[in-house]
Amino acid sequence: MGWLAVGDSYEISLVDGKVAARSAGPRATGRPLKTLPKALRDDPEVDRLRQLAQWLDRHAAECLARVDAWVVSSLPVPTALLARVWPDPAWRDALRDLVVLGDDPAAPGFLRDVTDGGDLRMVDLDGETVRLSPSTARLPHPAHLPALADLREFADELDITQRVEQLHRGTWSRPATLTDRDTTVTDFRGTKVPNRLAVRAATFGFRVSGSQVRCRVWEDGHTVEAALGFDEDYWDSEATLGGLSWTVVDGPTLRLAEVGPVAWSEGMRMATALSGAATTTGRTA
Repeated sequence: MGWLAVGDSYEISLVDGKVAARSAGPRATGRPLKTLPKALRDDPEVDRLRQLAQWLDRHAAECLARVDAWVVSSLPVPTALLARVWPDPAWRDALRDLVVLGDDPAAPGFLRDVTDGGDLRMVDLDGETVRLSPSTARLPHPAHLPALADLREFADELDITQRVEQLHRGTWSRPATLTDRDTTVTDFRGTKVPNRLAVRAATFGFRVSGSQVRCRVWEDGHTVEAALGFDEDYWDSEATLGGLSWTVVDGPTLRLAEVGPVAWSEGMRMATALSGAATTTGRTA
């Protein structure tokens, strides 16, 4: 953004998300000062700029959260919507370089641009820039990505950094040893979490409800919720984790063999993050 004059001696602007000032006048260098001058700290214009910076931070976080939800649930997103939000730097930062699928599910590409008309400009695995015009685009969860290893390798070659975890998102596969009776993963049962679990869960974007930490995904036409039980000792702020299970929202508890690949992966990712464990398969009950 540009620089705003404050009085006769200074100009202010947002630089890297923070309020910065520079000297004004014929001898000014044009370089931002290292610290905000004391005379400006309580200035109303500075306060308004601080509020704008806070709003921009919240907006960027909301954009990242929304795009993350699209990735987790592999939802089809209208390309007209992508075209509408793309000019916004916060949306563009969250979306750029994500792997996108158009009409051909076997032809993934890295999203580099969206035109006003909704065309997608992507880089495919051959390194070619292609232009696609699907009515919707999917931002797939890595459990649904074709040629995931190739995509990861190509992204590393291009030095691509995704703001939303997709290619390098931790994934867990459902073990083949499950029985039809299994409904609970017990790998994490008895694990002690030394700090307040609600704070830890919020840091990772999970929701605490009662004595459970939960995360939801949309898969196979249903909203599925993974729930990790815990027993918290409020005296010393230590929580003891319990079992991990999955239910269809407003529906039945799922047997483990019924849990889809994305719901399974995201539930295990949640439990592993909260416990600090490196578990990739689960004991069951």
